[in-house]
Amino acid sequence: MNLPHDEQDSILPPLLEEYLAYLASTRRLSVLTQQSYRRDLVALVRCIAGLPDKKQPVSDASLIQLHSHDIRHFVARLHSSGLSGRSLARMLSAWRGFYRYLIRQHHHTTNPCQDVRVPKSPQKLPHALSPDEAAQLLAFDPSDALAARDLAMFELFYSSGLRLTELTRLQPVDVDFGEGTVRVTGKGNKTRIVPVGELALRALQTWLPLRDTWLVTGETALFLSKRGQRIHPRTVAFRLHQRALLQHLDEQVHPHALRHSFASHLLQSSGDLRAVQEMLGHSSIRSTQVYTHLDFQHLAKVYDQAHPRARKKTDTN
Repeated sequence: MNLPHDEQDSILPPLLEEYLAYLASTRRLSVLTQQSYRRDLVALVRCIAGLPDKKQPVSDASLIQLHSHDIRHFVARLHSSGLSGRSLARMLSAWRGFYRYLIRQHHHTTNPCQDVRVPKSPQKLPHALSPDEAAQLLAFDPSDALAARDLAMFELFYSSGLRLTELTRLQPVDVDFGEGTVRVTGKGNKTRIVPVGELALRALQTWLPLRDTWLVTGETALFLSKRGQRIHPRTVAFRLHQRALLQHLDEQVHPHALRHSFASHLLQSSGDLRAVQEMLGHSSIRSTQVYTHLDFQHLAKVYDQAHPRARKKTDTN
């Protein structure tokens, strides 16, 4: 979809700027989430600007005058340009939230996005390491401070199922060695307490004295770069990729793979979907249910062996 790039990309109509300020100050969304909302709302402005009869800059009036058939038209054009159903669903959710805000705060009467649906995308199962692959990835003895930091990061990833941004936000005070837990601030600034395994705790205890030798004044992050500052998420991803190569893993290993591995391995062992949901920090159980499909063959085998009504091989002798 070739829509004109103009000054509207940086200067949004006042109502949209007001809504973004509300998300920041009242909803207290993270900076990354705010940026995502802004991108989706910029896309709405650009869609309006691309209408054939649109000759004036996009204004508050342009937003208020939209109808559901306009939104369906936008969604259809964006989909035909190659945007996936998943991306369209996220974008439409941001638009829908804006119009709900208008109804609540400005007595707007309708939400043009309310009954609009997006094309479904095939559900992609998250990649997860096998338990043996996870063990292989973490089977190295740190020879220096850099390797000790990496081992502590990767063990904590796999032990507690953290998101990448959650890991980089951690401070030493968030880890309770006595209780064996870590306090995590996740999406929407929601805090949760997650268990930490013994091997991760041991790796953290090795890293902390080394961290003090790198630390610069005023820094509070648990994981630091060599310069003594909070480690950047891209650095974590790069170090994990390099470690996977060193450990002779064929798969492309990225930080979210360790979170997926945590979830799938825990679910396979416990079967407790609600507990896994809470530890992952998912607001909806539907986000966690994807992990129930990761090891279907294993579950089917257990069923065949255990359920009295399952099909079993008959003894032909």
